[in-house]
Amino acid sequence: QVQRVLLALTIPLEVLQIVKGRMMEAMNKGLSCQTHAQANVRMLPTYICSTPNGTESGDVLVVELCQSHVRILSTTLLGNGNDSPQLTDKIFDMPGDVMQGTGEALFDFIAQCLRQFLDNINITRNHLPLGFVFPFSCRQTRLDKAELISWSKGFSCSDVEGKDVVQLLQSAIHKQELSHVEVVALMNDTVGTMMTCSTREKPCEVALIVDKGTNSCFMAEAQYVQMVEETNGRMCVNTEWGCFGDDGALNDVLTPYDQRVDQESSSPGVKRFEKLVGSLYLGDIVRHALIALATEKVLFIGSNVTVLETKGVLKTQQVLQIINDEEGMTKARTTLEALGLRPSERDCCRVQQVCRAVVSRSAALCAAGLAAILSLICQSRGLERLRINVAVDGELYRAHGRFREILQSVTGLLAPECATSLVPSMDGSGLGAVMVTAVALRMANQRSEVDQLLAPLRLTRTSLERVQALMRQEMDLGLGEETNANSSVRMLPTYVRGTPDGTEQGEFLALDLGGTNFRVLVVRLAENGIHMASETYVIPTELMQGTGEALFDHIVDCIMDFQLKQDLMEQILPLGFTFSFPCKQMGLDKAVLLSWTKGFSASECVGKDVVQLLREAAQRKQHLKLKVVAVVNDTVGTMMSCGYDDPKCEIGLIVGTGTNACYMEETQNVGTVEGEQGRMCINMEWGAFGDNGCLDHIFTEFDRMVDEKTINPGKQRFEKLISGMYLGEIVRHILLAMVEKQILFQNMTCSILQSKNIFKTKFLSTIEMVMPPPACGMGMMMGMVVLTVSLMGSSDGLALKQVQAILKDLGLQATFEESVLVREVCQTVSLRAAQLCAAGLAAVVEKMRENRGLGQLAVTVGVDGTLYKMHPCFSQHVQKTLQDLAPNCTVTFLQSEDGSGKGAALVAAVAVRGAE
Repeated sequence: QVQRVLLALTIPLEVLQIVKGRMMEAMNKGLSCQTHAQANVRMLPTYICSTPNGTESGDVLVVELCQSHVRILSTTLLGNGNDSPQLTDKIFDMPGDVMQGTGEALFDFIAQCLRQFLDNINITRNHLPLGFVFPFSCRQTRLDKAELISWSKGFSCSDVEGKDVVQLLQSAIHKQELSHVEVVALMNDTVGTMMTCSTREKPCEVALIVDKGTNSCFMAEAQYVQMVEETNGRMCVNTEWGCFGDDGALNDVLTPYDQRVDQESSSPGVKRFEKLVGSLYLGDIVRHALIALATEKVLFIGSNVTVLETKGVLKTQQVLQIINDEEGMTKARTTLEALGLRPSERDCCRVQQVCRAVVSRSAALCAAGLAAILSLICQSRGLERLRINVAVDGELYRAHGRFREILQSVTGLLAPECATSLVPSMDGSGLGAVMVTAVALRMANQRSEVDQLLAPLRLTRTSLERVQALMRQEMDLGLGEETNANSSVRMLPTYVRGTPDGTEQGEFLALDLGGTNFRVLVVRLAENGIHMASETYVIPTELMQGTGEALFDHIVDCIMDFQLKQDLMEQILPLGFTFSFPCKQMGLDKAVLLSWTKGFSASECVGKDVVQLLREAAQRKQHLKLKVVAVVNDTVGTMMSCGYDDPKCEIGLIVGTGTNACYMEETQNVGTVEGEQGRMCINMEWGAFGDNGCLDHIFTEFDRMVDEKTINPGKQRFEKLISGMYLGEIVRHILLAMVEKQILFQNMTCSILQSKNIFKTKFLSTIEMVMPPPACGMGMMMGMVVLTVSLMGSSDGLALKQVQAILKDLGLQATFEESVLVREVCQTVSLRAAQLCAAGLAAVVEKMRENRGLGQLAVTVGVDGTLYKMHPCFSQHVQKTLQDLAPNCTVTFLQSEDGSGKGAALVAAVAVRGAE
């Protein structure tokens, strides 16, 4: 009979695994906005989004409402790691009638205690933040706003349920003329436990309380706490796991003794997990097991056991003393004899076995719940292995080493992917509340400083509309013959008078020169599509910086080499020349080089027609069959490349290392060329937009610092706000400002950030590579748990892990919160770039619509460039902002494939078609 009782109270490891899985299911149910209302594990957001990092400073007050008294304490944090802060506290006994009186009387009593406490200590601050420990079930909607759901623990004050308890306390404080005291945070003791154990070097992200009741909390990925709008970073979730099993999830581990304890309680059927684990109930579980054994004549033969029928006659504290290895048998005897029983040696031994089984089961069930939390954290962050600190408090944990050993070992067996350190908490409700309050202040101050830094980069709709209007103004100036010189947008005619219509056929050569490598291509246009072959050639530095004659001779040598390999030497093929350097185009096949960029400085080229330089080199090389029919830049090539697939493509856009745009303008509006008929492609050269000062109002101090260190200060101002060459540098300067203000990387050497171009623009793409949060209701059913955590693991947590990896490569050890801030900076900079790009495009499409007298314009933009193509959010931001700024234009974006190569051939093909 004894073995049967012990077996019933022992849960095998495989069953504990099942319990863990059910707990994870219940937690997902509590996190989902669709199933939260039906969830037993409530997963309540606490709006605490950070743990202490040791820099918290200032005077802090705490009010702790306890079962029979009010505790008030104060401390001064020095920001020096907050090791062992000195607390001053006082306990005020609460009259019994206050607990059952009016809510106003309760909060007035608390405020009076606070006034008396402050009168006796010397704090001269003008502003005193206060944390409120309120150990009752609340619906929290902000850190400083929480509505009481229901009273418990003997309280039944009127006119409080359904009301904001923070506001009730604040009103009572104002009655006491303590206007300098502000309630900034409300919390429970579980959260406080976690906060007392956390430092920057040793963050603590989980807390477990095993006391008369039990609860836990942990730092969850904010985007999966669907009951709140916040999606960045992490938020502490109060699990309220004591109610786990109220839906029957624990029925297969419940014993008859548990059922009797539940029936005797004031709330049968409620808090089933807590009644298996909490110290309030363990003594009675043992008591009912002993009654069963006594009834079967296995214990206390000859004794009157009716005393065991009395609830609470055996205390959990006595149970913990009985399971003590050294004095347990003696304690068992004295405890039983005090109840009027006459236990034998065997009786004492068997009672000790039952006590051990009940306590061990409590520890094992706590371990299953803790393992569920740890596995959920590990999976949601996309980690193969998690190292984490868990703060623990409560009578059961503190009182017995055996409980601690089982909790640690079983947790390790159930969550082997998690390396867990259990950290005992000290004064979670007092010091923990201090830390919650101090962290809330630190985060609020930090948020204010961050918003102040980033505010100039956050463009309003009005600002974007102004940029759009300025772009239109500069476009009109650039098109005018007399006003062109006054415009920062050059609006260069390209002499490309049409886009592909699909009838182009034949073979064409293309030459793509825009950097240290260049390509030669043959493009075959046929009814079944486009076929291409190409080869890339290197331009040695000595040729880039030598004579123009040597450079163009090398280019012709490469063209001849390619034609030999392709067996094209005997053919005269039209050639389109993509020349991606600033030029003044005088005709379709005539372009005067204005200046070299990208490291080129070949002599005798600036001010000369690059097509003629190429032709002269061909003559020197006796290559008389080279027929250059068009010279274009890559933006025009992009438009033409996409125009072959979509006849509506009349705009080209490049957003890569640099940025530019072109579009089909009515020829009659182009004052810098002769002719009135048809349309002509205009190369806007919009990277220089703002060089005349018209955009100074949106330039920030960070933009100016970036501009000053470039090779062309004051030039290409628009490009320096948008393109990939500069975004990383803007981010770097913002991060430096945050370091200077001690928002980031405190007590860390950050000299690496002083290095120009150390923060690459490609980092922005990696950092912002994040999936959107799952739809409401993800993970409702058991079968969906695996799906939920796999989605969670691949999104926000993984993205922030990437941030930390990038910063680590730079020698910067970033906390989670610092990683969130770095990502916010990257998002702000890239969003502004996309919005400015869209504002420029809005000016273009609106001008085209007005030119054509249309109420609604449908047009396609051919787009190329690594920033547009590779950044995970840039294209969506451009499209959304353009839709907002130009609602009368339906704009489709088509990504270009090889605009500089295929596009150049298509310009040549359209030119041949026009000539024919």
